[in-house]
Amino acid sequence: MKQKISFYLNGQPLILETEPDRPLLWVLRNDLKITSPKFGCGEGYCGACTVLVDGEPLRSCQTEIVRVNGRRIITLEGLRKGDQLHPLQQAFLKHEAFQCGFCTNGMILEALALLQKKSKPSRAEIIEALEDHLCRCGAHQRIIQAIEEASKMMKGGSNESKREIGRNT
Repeated sequence: MKQKISFYLNGQPLILETEPDRPLLWVLRNDLKITSPKFGCGEGYCGACTVLVDGEPLRSCQTEIVRVNGRRIITLEGLRKGDQLHPLQQAFLKHEAFQCGFCTNGMILEALALLQKKSKPSRAEIIEALEDHLCRCGAHQRIIQAIEEASKMMKGGSNESKREIGRNT
């Protein structure tokens, strides 16, 4: 039986009527046309479907839509502000921290959650945070370098790094 689910998606309030047990990933991709979270393994192991829910990384392939009722969801699409990319996005581009791009969504959102908790994580902490994300292209070193650079960019205290991601003010 369909149910009304309301949440914020990238700062915008949203109400939809759907089956409450549908995976968040399919609602995002099929119903809302948000294509950054990818279907990888379907088991929550690869990280390609990662989104932030109330600032915490969550595997959308394993999350029923009813679990996000009343919460704030951020996808990769919600990081940029107008034409200005988020420092993580800028750093990933600069360091070419992707090849096929399939894992990039999950890596960036996981890194954002880490950097919001710890502004200057060590290399070991970055590696640990990304441990459950699979990248088959072998871009791991460039990914780590990009996150280290974004950490420096965000630490500077710019308005961009201080704004709350996903809220339109």
